Amino acid sequence: MYIPITTAALALLTVAMILLQTFWLRVPPRLRAFLVRASIVVIVLHAIFAVTKWSTTSDRLNVLINWLAIAGYELLILLFSRLSPRWLTIPSATVLLVPLFASAIVIPLTHLFYPGTIKTGPLGNHLFYNVDPWTLSGGVDVIIYYRSPFIPFLRHKVQTIPFNDRECNSVAAFAEPGPTPRTILGRCPSRPLGSTGTFDKLLPLY
Repeated sequence: MYIPITTAALALLTVAMILLQTFWLRVPPRLRAFLVRASIVVIVLHAIFAVTKWSTTSDRLNVLINWLAIAGYELLILLFSRLSPRWLTIPSATVLLVPLFASAIVIPLTHLFYPGTIKTGPLGNHLFYNVDPWTLSGGVDVIIYYRSPFIPFLRHKVQTIPFNDRECNSVAAFAEPGPTPRTILGRCPSRPLGSTGTFDKLLPLY
C-alpha cells in the first residue's frame, strides 16, 4: 500500500539531489561544506545503527535518519559524477544509484508514511516489544528490544518473532517472558471466532 508512495517520494528526492548537483557551484561554499559533512555523518550513523542493531526509541526518528542517509548517499554519489573523466564517473554514479530502488531499500522507508501507532508493551528487565506490521502482506513482526538504562532513548534489537495471517490473528500478537531465563514467548490468538487458543513461538534472547 505504501510502496508506490514511498517510491514516488524517493524518485522526487533523487530529482532534487540531481538539481542540487547541477547547480552545486551556485551554492554558498559554507553550505556546500556543511552538506557534504552532514551527509557523511548521517550515513555513518545509519550504518552504525544497522550493523550494531541499536536505534533510537522513536520509530519516526529512525526512519527519518534512514531517509537522510539515502539523501546524503545520493548527494555524495552525484558529486562524484562531477569528477573527471565524466565518461566514467557518470555511468558509475548511475550504477550506484539504481539499487536504491530495490525492495530491500524501499520497504524500510515506507514506515515514514505509516499513519498508525506501533503497538508496544513492557517485558521487564529493560526489555519491551513492538508489533510492527508487514508492508507487503498480512502479518507482523513482534520485535523484542532492550532499552539501555543509561541512555534511555536508545534501544537494541535482540529478537524478532514473525506471525502471519495464515497462522493466527497477527494484529493481536504480543510477547511475554518465556518459561525459562533468557527466553521470550510470542503469542498470537487463533483466528476462528470464539477460539481461546494461541499460536505460540518460544525463542531465545540473544
